[in-house]
Amino acid sequence: MKKNNSDFSRRKFLGAGMLGAAGLSFLPGLGIAAQDIPREREDIHQIRLGFIGVGRQAMGILNGMMRIPGVEVLACADVYEIKRERFKLRVNRIANELGKSSPKVDVYANYKDLLARPDIDAVVIASPDHWHALMAIDACLAGKDIYLEKPLTLTIKEGQELVKAVRSTGAVLAVGSQQRSDLNFQHAARMVLRGKIGKVEKVLVHVGQPEHPKAFDLEQQSIPEGLDWQAWLGPLPAMHFNEQLNPPISIDPEENEKLWGAWRWFKETGGGYMTDWGAHMFDIAQWGLGMDRSGPVKVVPASDGIPLTYHYANGVEMIVGPFDEGRQGVKFMGDKGWIKVSRGQFNASDDSLKPTMERPSLGYPPHYWDFIDSVLKRKDPIVPVEVGHSTCIICTIGNIAHELGRPLDWDPHLQTFPNDWEAQSRLHYNYENGYTI
Repeated sequence: MKKNNSDFSRRKFLGAGMLGAAGLSFLPGLGIAAQDIPREREDIHQIRLGFIGVGRQAMGILNGMMRIPGVEVLACADVYEIKRERFKLRVNRIANELGKSSPKVDVYANYKDLLARPDIDAVVIASPDHWHALMAIDACLAGKDIYLEKPLTLTIKEGQELVKAVRSTGAVLAVGSQQRSDLNFQHAARMVLRGKIGKVEKVLVHVGQPEHPKAFDLEQQSIPEGLDWQAWLGPLPAMHFNEQLNPPISIDPEENEKLWGAWRWFKETGGGYMTDWGAHMFDIAQWGLGMDRSGPVKVVPASDGIPLTYHYANGVEMIVGPFDEGRQGVKFMGDKGWIKVSRGQFNASDDSLKPTMERPSLGYPPHYWDFIDSVLKRKDPIVPVEVGHSTCIICTIGNIAHELGRPLDWDPHLQTFPNDWEAQSRLHYNYENGYTI
C-alpha cells in the first residue's frame, strides 16, 4: 500500500540543514532546490533501511547511505552467514566513525523475514541479478520502497513484471544507475537533448570486452560452511559452487572480497559486460537520445569486423565497441559537433559544450540522497523503474542477437520481437525449484 508522508511523521528524520549547512541554493542536475530540502520542522522524519544481499557492492552503498542524516540501518538478509556477521560489524564501525551510538542490527538468512518487519521503511537490494526481480516484487508487496542495484533484472519478462508491481503498489523504486546523478553525464545528456551538437547521427558506446557473457566454466569446489547454496541459486537450474560466484571473506583477520562476483560474466547467471557496464553506458546513451522508456527498432550483432549496432527509427545508430582511447564511455556525434563522456572525464568538439559547474561535496553520494528524498516526497527518483527497464532491454536484446547470431527487429513499445518466436523465447527462462513470477 502506498505510504503518505504522514506515515513517517511518527518518527524523526534528522534532516535539519542537510544541504543548507553547505550554503547550497541548488543541487546541480537533480532538480533539488534548497527550499525542497528537509529542515527543522514539526514533521521531522526518519527512514529505516534493511539491506538484502550484503556482498561487496552493498558495503559501498551502506557506507554512503549511513552518512545521510536521518537514515538508520536496522537489518540485513543474506544466504552467507559470515557476510551477515560482517554487515553487523560494519554498521557499528560506520556509526562509531560518525559519532553515533552503535545501533542494534538484526540479521536474517531469508530476506522475506526482513520484509515482514513493519518498522522497515525501505530496502536496498544488492543481490546477484537473478534475484533482483523476485526480491523487488516481494518488497513492493510488503509495502517497502526499494533501492535496486543495476541492471534492473536478469530477463525482459522480469522487468515487465517488476514495472507492474511498482506501479500497482505505489512503491518508490530507484535504480542504482548512479551516472545519472553525476554532473558530467548530466551535462552531456542535457547538451545533446538541447541540440547543441546539432542532429545526432550516431552514438558510440564502449561497455568493456568481451562484451557478451560466456558459458559457465568454473571448476567445482566444496560449498563453504555457512552458505546456503540452494538459496543462492533460487530459481536457477542446478549449478555447482565455485568461490568466484560468491567470493570468500574473513572476519578476524578482516579480509574482504578480492574480486567482484563472477556470476556477472556467465550467461547462466548474468549478462557479461553488456549488462554490468551496459546498464550504465547504454543508460546515458538512451537519455541523451531522448529514448528513455523507448529504444531501438533493430539490433545487428557483430560479425566480420562490423561491431554490434542498434538502429533507431529516426535513423540514429548506436555502435558498441572501443573508441578513441578505449575508455568505457559514451560519445555523441552530431552534424555540428560531438560530446564524449566517461567516468571522471568530459571532452567535446568545442569548449562551449563543456560543463562549467562543479558539484560541491555533500559527504555522501547524491544518487543515494535522491532515493531518500524520493521516499520522503513520494515521487519518482532520477532513475525510475521504467527507465531502468528500458536500459536493461538494450543490454539484453544485444545479448540475444549475439546468441542467435543474426539481426533482430524489436518493437520498443510492445517490447517484443515481431514475428520471431525463437528470439521471443529468450525474453525469460524457465524458473526451477518451484519459483514463479
